[in-house]
Amino acid sequence: MMKRKREEKNECMDIVWQTPANPPLPQDYIFRNGIRLVRPYYFEFIAHVKNRWAGKTIVDLFAEEFKGRPYEYYVSAVKCGRIQVDGEMVPVSYVVKSSQKISHFLHRHEPPVMACEVSILQKESDVLTVCKPASVPVHPCGQYRKNTVVGILQAEHGLGPLFPIHRLDRLVSGLLIIARNATKADSFRQEIEAGLVKKQYIAKVVGEFPADELIVDANIDYNAREGRSTAEVRDSAKGKVSSTKFTRISSNGTHSIVLCEPVTGRTHQIRVHLQYSGHPIANDMLYISEQPADRSIYGSTADRSARISDVSLASNFGEKLPDECRETSNEDFSLDPMCTNCPNLAPKGYDDDEEDAAEIYFAWALQTNTTTTLYPTIQRITLWLIPSYLYAMQVFLSELCSEGKNVKMRHFL
Repeated sequence: MMKRKREEKNECMDIVWQTPANPPLPQDYIFRNGIRLVRPYYFEFIAHVKNRWAGKTIVDLFAEEFKGRPYEYYVSAVKCGRIQVDGEMVPVSYVVKSSQKISHFLHRHEPPVMACEVSILQKESDVLTVCKPASVPVHPCGQYRKNTVVGILQAEHGLGPLFPIHRLDRLVSGLLIIARNATKADSFRQEIEAGLVKKQYIAKVVGEFPADELIVDANIDYNAREGRSTAEVRDSAKGKVSSTKFTRISSNGTHSIVLCEPVTGRTHQIRVHLQYSGHPIANDMLYISEQPADRSIYGSTADRSARISDVSLASNFGEKLPDECRETSNEDFSLDPMCTNCPNLAPKGYDDDEEDAAEIYFAWALQTNTTTTLYPTIQRITLWLIPSYLYAMQVFLSELCSEGKNVKMRHFL
C-alpha cells in the first residue's frame, strides 16, 4: 500500500492507496439481502500507453477509452494528480508517448455478486478444485477485483498466490480447477491443450430440443466492444472455426435440458451455438433474441443475471456462509469528494438494494461411485469439468434419479 497526502477540492485527505499486490481481506466485504458487496477503496490502476493511444492528450485518452466517467472528471483528475504519467503530474494538454506508464488513482466501487460460498471441493498442496458460483468472475477483470473467485478465496481462506488454469464465464457456475503455483498451472494448461481434459456443460434452453445428437459447426466472431459473439456459416471468412456437440437429456415441450460438449473453445461458444440452433439458454438475456440485449436494462450484475423467483438464496446458502458473512450491518466507508459513485456502495448502473438478486435456481447433484446425476432444475449454464486424471467416473445425466439406484446426494453449490 502507498500512503499519500494531497489536497483535493480544498480538502486535505490522508489516503491509503491499494495496488494489485494487496490481497483482499474478510472485512472488505459487505453482505446485504443475499448480495456480496465490496467496501469502496482507493486503488492505483496502472497501464502502459499502447501504440494506438500515443499522440493523444492525457484527458482525451481517458475520455475516449474509459467512458464510464464524464470528461470533466478526467480534467479535474489530471489537474489534482489523480492521473499521472511516469509518476509525475502533467498538464491537461500533455500528449502521451508509447510505453509511458499511466497511473489512475481513484475511489474504486466494485459491482455486486451473489453472496454464494466458493466451495472448496478438493484441496491439495499444488491444486484446488472449487465450485464457482454464478455471477462471480474467476479472476480480476474490468471493474471486478475483490469480488472474484480468486479474491474471495484469498480473503476467506488465506490462499494465494492462485493460478486459474481455465476460465468460466462470469454467469457460469460449476467446477473450476486452480493451480497453487506457476509450475502446476503450466502443466495443467499443457494437458488441456493436448485434449486430455473433457468439458461438459448443462443448459436449460428454450423449446423442444431435437432428440437426435446435434453438432453445430458455425464460425464465431467476437465483438469486444459489445461483449457479444455472433455465429457465422462454416465457410464464412468471418470469425474462428467453432464446433459444439449437443445431446438432449429431457424436455417438457417448452424447455429442454441439454448436455453441451464444446470441441473448440471460443468466447460464449455454447451460448452462441445454442442461439444459432434456435434454442437459446432460457435466461440468457444477451443471446435470447437475435438483437443484442440492452445492458443498461438487463445489466451484467448479480441481480440482473437471473430474474427467477422461486428459490430464496438466503434459505439455500445462509447455512453455508461463515457467521460473519451472513449479514453485515456496518457499511461505513470513506466518501471521496471526486468519486462519481459515492455515496452508493455499487457503481452507477448497479442497484445494490434490489432484492431480486437473492432469488435464483441452482443445480443439485446425486452421485454414485461411477455416476453423477444432475437434476433438471437448471436455470443457467453449469460446467462439470471432468479431467480423466482427477475424477475416475463416467458422466451420466438424466431427468430424474430413477430405477431405485443406490445413490448418495451431494450438494455441490
